[in-house]
Amino acid sequence: MRSGERNEALHFALRNRKLVAGTIIVAVLLVAGLAGPMLFDHAPNDYVGPSMAPPSGEFWFGTTTFGQDVFAQFVYGLRSTFLVGVLGGVLAAVVGMVVGFVAGYRGGWADELLTMLTNIVLVLPALVVLLIVNAYLGVRSIGVQALFIGLTSWPWAARAIRAQTFSLRSRDFVDLARLSGVRTPRIILREIAPNMSSYLFLTFILLFGSSILIAASLDFIGLGPTEGVSLGLMLNNAARWSALQLGLWWWFIPPGAGITAIVGALYVMNVGLDEVFNPKLREM
Repeated sequence: MRSGERNEALHFALRNRKLVAGTIIVAVLLVAGLAGPMLFDHAPNDYVGPSMAPPSGEFWFGTTTFGQDVFAQFVYGLRSTFLVGVLGGVLAAVVGMVVGFVAGYRGGWADELLTMLTNIVLVLPALVVLLIVNAYLGVRSIGVQALFIGLTSWPWAARAIRAQTFSLRSRDFVDLARLSGVRTPRIILREIAPNMSSYLFLTFILLFGSSILIAASLDFIGLGPTEGVSLGLMLNNAARWSALQLGLWWWFIPPGAGITAIVGALYVMNVGLDEVFNPKLREM
């Protein structure tokens, strides 16, 4: 993207209410997840207060049935949620880009082989595979959870990137680079990828949000990391210890609202960025 195009995109980005609102929400929650744990001198699962205490000046989000600080769990959970989202989203984006770029540019047998692999992974019930792997292999760490999420979430991105690459490989600037003897990796990185930078960024945002939802689902059903705390694990503990039946709304509403806010804000950001990058959708 040239300097003039960057300045124009920045101008419309600052004027786009969806993008600004979504960015602010994500930024506030991210800062809370990064800086929030510094406010506490106790671990999120320590027993520090009275049992089932409602929100107060001392315990902003109240306490659990065991006297654990819900606000401390919430900010620690935000950090874990963002971490698994970033790791899973980055891995899925990298795999999807490699497969999509190579298949779209090379064509022929490479395209057929990679397309077959993409279709195989695409039809696999990803959540079921993750459930089996987590249940039978005992994988209960954020890193490995993000690894499995990333390795099963890339096919749709690869297919979309392949289609975009297929349309770009016949452009004049790509033909000129090919005739000049530029190697395939450099053509993809220097000629094709920059012309898809906005699309690739939008794809990563969607993969980011998807990773958060999948991780929260695994945590909620008890197949998440066994150590630490996450928003999904908070919901799991709240359901296990009958928070709804006991009227402990402050235990399950914050993590549910946190997950909804992050994923919803990412979706709104994606819509806003689409309007910024697509001149036909821009708000004048």
